[in-house]
Amino acid sequence: MTDYHRAQEYFLKISRLDHAITYLQWDQLVMMPPGGNDGRATAIAELVAMRHDLLCAQELGEAVEQANDQNNDAVTARSLQEMQRQIRNATCLSARLVKAQSLAGSTCEHGWRQQRQDNDWRGFLVNFEEVVRLAREEAQARHGAARQPFASPYDALLDLYCTGDSSDRIASVFATLTTELPMVIKEAMNCQAGEVIEMNGAYPIDAQKRLNHALMGKLGFDFQRGRLDISSHPFSTGTRGDHRITTRFREDELFEALMATAHETGHASYEAGLPEKWDNLPIGSARNLSIHESQSLLFEKQLFLSRPFFSYFATTIHEILPQTGAFSAEKMRAACCRVMPSYIRVEADEVTYPLHVVLRFEIEKALINGEAEAGDVPEMWDEKMQKYLGLSTAGNYRDGCLQDIHWTDGSFGYFPSYTLGALNAAQLFAAIKQQNPDWQELLLEGDIEFLTRWLQKNIWSIASSLDSQEIIERATGEKTSARAFLEHLKGRYLT
Repeated sequence: MTDYHRAQEYFLKISRLDHAITYLQWDQLVMMPPGGNDGRATAIAELVAMRHDLLCAQELGEAVEQANDQNNDAVTARSLQEMQRQIRNATCLSARLVKAQSLAGSTCEHGWRQQRQDNDWRGFLVNFEEVVRLAREEAQARHGAARQPFASPYDALLDLYCTGDSSDRIASVFATLTTELPMVIKEAMNCQAGEVIEMNGAYPIDAQKRLNHALMGKLGFDFQRGRLDISSHPFSTGTRGDHRITTRFREDELFEALMATAHETGHASYEAGLPEKWDNLPIGSARNLSIHESQSLLFEKQLFLSRPFFSYFATTIHEILPQTGAFSAEKMRAACCRVMPSYIRVEADEVTYPLHVVLRFEIEKALINGEAEAGDVPEMWDEKMQKYLGLSTAGNYRDGCLQDIHWTDGSFGYFPSYTLGALNAAQLFAAIKQQNPDWQELLLEGDIEFLTRWLQKNIWSIASSLDSQEIIERATGEKTSARAFLEHLKGRYLT
């Protein structure tokens, strides 16, 4: 057995542990009764520690190093590079820290479910302080172990999600958005003045489930290889052949669930499109979250809310929910595209959404770099909400700093990927439209094969064989910028 094949065997074992962890976590979030949390948390923590031990195994490190010294083809060399990256990310952390973070994250997330409902910041803070403490310990470990030192401890965590983008670079991109977006928000609200469309009503959950299943099917989701369920926070997870999507429903509103479902279907489509030839290997993984979010936001914002596709899908909405018959496709789409500063990130329109991300980026950077403490978060949140969106969250933790799940498990550095993903999505869709001049006619018929074929060729099949900016530049002709996104917003909302 060659050194490379020995390394492959290790990553096959790691992928099998990942499989078990994935579905234990899915069940924990979707199906598990509350009384099972302690046992589940410790079981997952044990598997996470086992995974970590495999990545840190001396034999694996030696096999990869020895394979690197051999005459490899370009794909094997890239595969080894991605293996080394995962090994470096694991070996800088102790098994004690990895297990402690898994346990603290499970405890914090489980408590958050009820604490958010109860607006209980003090109760949440008890667990959150430990999560922040351990995240800082992780950041310092990664910061100190890097071959090329990161600019800050926060950058060391950011690199896990937005690989290759520094906090300074992201801050620069965000500065462009915070300069441009206030004007776009103001003008969009002026354009929509007097056009308020109220669609609140009685929309039975069972009918909404059928509608969301129909949307997933029209977006190409294979129900022989996946399913849709309900959770408190929409998400997508799974492995090849078993993709799990969750959404959440409100009986008085139908589009929140539809947009979340379109979003998560984009995530699942990316995972399903990754090349089988690289299954179980790091090179076969999704590149990073900025690319992952570009796929979900392309499906949600660029495809589902495009005028021609929405016009096509409106017929299905009317069939399954006849009470919407009084609203034309254009009026329903206008209701989905309403621009208005709001409290909840996952419900925000695409114009104001980036400002929610800027707020979180600034807070988490300060937390990890030791410039703020966990107890400071509510005050910082309220100050920045007023600055960017003109809203106060003083005392309203439920709709403020307790609204997201990401920080409960220490996922600091995750949030910037959402807006980087939005920029990438606009850029990719602009390239797709340019290369398919009949795109509107195709979408009017519900034909999205031209889009998924393009994504399969230019994004999905690439996996991690290229860096993210190489992927974007090769697909669109330029690296990630705010230009296409701002043009998209102005075209949709100011004309």
